[in-house]
Amino acid sequence: MPVYLVQHGAAKTKEQDPERPLTDLGRDEVERVSRAAGSLAIPIATIFHSGKTRARQTAEIFARHLEPTSGVEELAGLGPTDDPEMAHRTLTQGEESVMLVGHLPHLGRLASLLVTGDPADDVIAFRNAGLVCLACTASQWTVQWVLTPELVIATGAA
Repeated sequence: MPVYLVQHGAAKTKEQDPERPLTDLGRDEVERVSRAAGSLAIPIATIFHSGKTRARQTAEIFARHLEPTSGVEELAGLGPTDDPEMAHRTLTQGEESVMLVGHLPHLGRLASLLVTGDPADDVIAFRNAGLVCLACTASQWTVQWVLTPELVIATGAA
C-alpha cells in the first residue's frame, strides 16, 4: 500500500497574511506537480491535510488532478510540530492509499519513523510542493520515488 507525503506549496509570510495562503509561485508549483501525478494515474482514496490554509489549498489542488475516491479531509496530527506517531497509527490502520499534505518538520519525522523506526533520522529532504511515495512491503517501509517541481520541468511531465 503506497502512501504519498506532500509538503505544502510555498506560502506567504505571517506578515504578508496571517492565514499564510499559497503564493502565486507556490500555487504554480503545486499545480505542476499535481498535474504530473495525475498523469501517472495514482490511485488515492483520501487526501488528508493539517487544516492550515496552505496545506488545505495544496490538498485541494492535488484533488483536482487525482480525484480521490473519498475526497479531501482535515486530519489531526499533521501540524508542523505534531508527534509523527499519530499519523503513523492512521497509516497502519488503513488499507487504502492516502496522501498526507503537511509541514516540516513533521513530514520529515514521519518519513524517518516509517522507514527507519526513528523520527530523528533524516531520510528525505522535503521541498515545498514536493511529492514523496513510500510503500510498505512485508512490514518494511521504503522510499519508492520523489517528484519535485524541478523534476517536472526537467522531464517535461507537466
